[in-house]
Formats: sequence, C-alpha cells, structure tokens
Amino acid sequence: MFLNQTSRAVRQQWRTLTRLTPLQKSPLSPPSLLSSTRAFHATRNLLAIKPVLLADIGEGIVECEIIQWFVEPGARVEEFSPLCEVQSDKASVEITSRFAGVVKKLHYDAGEMAKVGKPFVDIDIEGDAGQSIPPEPVAAKEEPPVVITPRPAHTPAPWSNGVPIMSFPQPNGNTAKNGNGNRNGALATPAVRHLAKELGVNITQINGTGKDGRVQKEDIYKYVEAKKGSSSAQASSPLPTTPSATAVGSPFSPEASSNGPQQETPIVLTRTQEMMFKTMTRSLNIPHFLYADEVDFSSLVELRGRLNKVLGKSGLSDGQVGKLSYLPFIIKAVSMALYKYPILNARVDVDNTGNGNGNGKPTLVLRSQHNIGVAMDTPSGLLVPVVKNVGSLNILGVAAELARLQKAAVEGKLSPQDMSGGTITVSNIGNIGGTYLSPVVVEKEVAILGIGRMRTVPAFSSVPGEEEKIVKKQVCNFSWSADHRVVDGATMARAAEVVRTIVEEPDVMVMHLR
Repeated sequence: MFLNQTSRAVRQQWRTLTRLTPLQKSPLSPPSLLSSTRAFHATRNLLAIKPVLLADIGEGIVECEIIQWFVEPGARVEEFSPLCEVQSDKASVEITSRFAGVVKKLHYDAGEMAKVGKPFVDIDIEGDAGQSIPPEPVAAKEEPPVVITPRPAHTPAPWSNGVPIMSFPQPNGNTAKNGNGNRNGALATPAVRHLAKELGVNITQINGTGKDGRVQKEDIYKYVEAKKGSSSAQASSPLPTTPSATAVGSPFSPEASSNGPQQETPIVLTRTQEMMFKTMTRSLNIPHFLYADEVDFSSLVELRGRLNKVLGKSGLSDGQVGKLSYLPFIIKAVSMALYKYPILNARVDVDNTGNGNGNGKPTLVLRSQHNIGVAMDTPSGLLVPVVKNVGSLNILGVAAELARLQKAAVEGKLSPQDMSGGTITVSNIGNIGGTYLSPVVVEKEVAILGIGRMRTVPAFSSVPGEEEKIVKKQVCNFSWSADHRVVDGATMARAAEVVRTIVEEPDVMVMHLR
C-alpha cells in the first residue's frame, strides 16, 4: 500500500511538471514573464501623501478664511515652514507645516473658508515610504533580474526648472499673479482688507508700498483716486458696496431715495460680521436679566486728574502709559468684586454624554484667574481682546495691556491668545454715546458689564453738619447682564454694589495693592 501511494504521488508530480514545461519552452512566452518567474526585482519607490489637517486655533472656531498661500503645488517645504495665513475669529494666524516634503495639493484658494479638522493641504512625505520597502533579495544566477528604475522622490513642477523651490509672497504684494490662479492673496491686515471690500476694490490689483509689499490704507485711497481720475465719466468710478455710500448715482444717495421705486441691494457680511452673527446667535440662547445702577465718578475724576499730572512729569512714567483713562480703574474694580463673588467669574458646562436626549446635568465651573474681555471698536468691527490675570496687575499694568491690545486690534495683529480665555466682559460704549444699554452675555461666561456715557448733573450735597446745596457731579450708568440660570438678582445687585463703592471711593484700591 505504501508503494502504491508513493507511485501515485510521483505520477501526479510528473503530470504537473509536464504541463508547466511547454509554457516555459513556448516561443510565445515573453522574456519579461520568463525572467520574472525566475528572478526577483525591485518594487517602485512609492511616495506617502499625508493630508495636513487644519488645527483648532481658537475657542469655538469651526472655520477660518484663507488669506494667502506661501506655497504652491510642487514646492519643497521643511518642517515648521510657513504654509499659509488664515484669519479666524477676527485674528490673523500663520499656519506652518508639520512635515518635510513636497506640496501635492492645495484644497482651498485664497478667500475661501477652510474647515477646522479637515485637510487643507497634501504633502508628499520624504523617507516614510522608503521605510516600508523590504530589503532587496539576491537575484537568481540563472537569469539576469528585471531591473525597474524607482521613480524620483520629487517630481519637479513645470515652473521650477527642475529645482524644488519654496514659494513665498512676491515683494510687490501682488501674489495672485504668479501663474497659480487665485491661490494667493495680497499682503494686508484685516483692517485694510475690510476697507478694500467697502470701497469695492480688488486688493490683488494694488501694488503695496509697505514692508515686503504689504498693502496699506494709503495705497487703497491712491488707487481709488487714480481710477476715478482715469475714468471719463463720474458714473464709471467705483462705488462703495456698503449702505454707507452716499455718492451721486448710488442707490443710497438722497437723490435716489426721493425718486423712483424702492431699491434693495443685498450685500455679503464681512468676516467680522459673520462671526458676530454666529456668536450672538449662540449667546441669545442664554436667559438674560438686566440690572442697572448709577455711579458717581466725581472722586475718580479728581484722582485720575492728579495721576495724569504725575505721569506727565519726566521720569515718572514707564514709557508704556502716558495717560490714564477711566477704564483701567473700572476693570480693577470688577476684579476686586470677583474675589467676593466668584460665581460671576464662572462658566456653565452641560454634560450631554450620559444620555442621548441632550438634557445633561449642568455644572458650574469656577475659575481662579480674572481674564476680563474688553469690547473695542476697530476698523474691522467689534473685537473683544482679553486682559489676562487682572488680579495680579496694578492700574498701570492694566492700562499698559489695554494700550497694547488696542494698538494690535487697530493694526489687525491680535493673536488667538489675545482673543481667547475670557471669564467676564466689560463693554465701554459710553466713549461713543448712549447712557443705558443692555449688553449680551458672551458664551462660556455668566456676566457682562456695559458702561454708559459719563455726564455732569446737578445734585444735592449731603455733608453732615453743613447746609444742603446744589453741586456738580459726574455720574455714569453701569448696566449689568447676567445668566439667570445660575445668577440671581440679589447676587448681581450685591456684586454691582461692590463695584460702585470702589469706583466712587477709588482710594480703596490702594489698600488692595499686591
């Protein structure tokens, strides 16, 4: 039986061998097939394409606008090389590369909105793919191996003349004309871009005179004047695209409003207006209540006058603050009140992970540092930078930080750190106008203070032992809004009374200096 099984196995192997022999000796068999069955060969050196995701660069940011690209497809980049500049939540940020390699694809053009957490550029990573290639085995000696030449790790772009390059903005600031379509934009601050949109000017057509070709406001005004001068008729001059335009021929001019039918002109919201739209929509889901109080500023006006005289003397100013306003005193007074009522420095968290109906258990999160946001009116719109850790600053420190934030806001250079981390907000609308206001609580906060215009009013003096007489007083109205889910009216009234007392008796701040 053993011999029968062995002979059967031998016959089966023989039949298999005879079927394969004609294929190997057939003249129709291509040499490549024959050699490939008898020898090993090298595999292609594939490139690894890694999509770079747009990271979260601010609190609650879900999308941002691509301002300009510093690279183009085919450009060679290194780790931490600049890729693009984006504007998110009213702040401009430069995005750098996480990898070294070759830019494969740009997912967005300049001016488009990029989603946070989604790919915005693809990069071929050098070296990663080569690590996955197994070592080449020794080829069989019977036949020469078929050698396949690996593809180069970098395919030069048509415009690079065979040399990998990194593309940076051109010195004239007109980077949109580099042969890459509308990938790049002109170098300019958000405030300048906002002005260009208001005047209906394509900023990529303007040659900037600033540093590195940056477009400035004067460049836009000169461009508009030159375009008006070269026009044969006044009607052909560029008209502003906002409702503030009152030029002749504009649908918002008095001549147009008095004659003809009603005209409606839709306009696109600016980036700042769009962010305010989204933020206020979320904020108005919070149940508000308003508390207003009148504060006597007479003593603070006198103290501020004396301190400004001291600052004006040579050698007594630190160079950062030349003159004090009332706002640093108010911000410090709010911080002192937060030590006594820390609930106003908290935020509300709702845990929706425990069930699927969205009715999670709310939690009140207390915060130790007083990061007070200050609403500022800038050329780009309403911005709310944050003065960090006010409790550790004195009046001059608060004033210096306010001056820095104000300058950065006007120039459009606020960083995400300047705009994030606020725990309570102060809005000083009084420097523009208005006595009373009803401010809206910012998301992730529970209270906000609105400051009205200071005015001079007659009042009766109440000095003990003296006859009552009418005197002048400087009064200002404070309007508080709070989240009524966690803050009750009595708590808000007591905290507002602490702030009022400190502002009316500003010498109290001296006793709390750190």
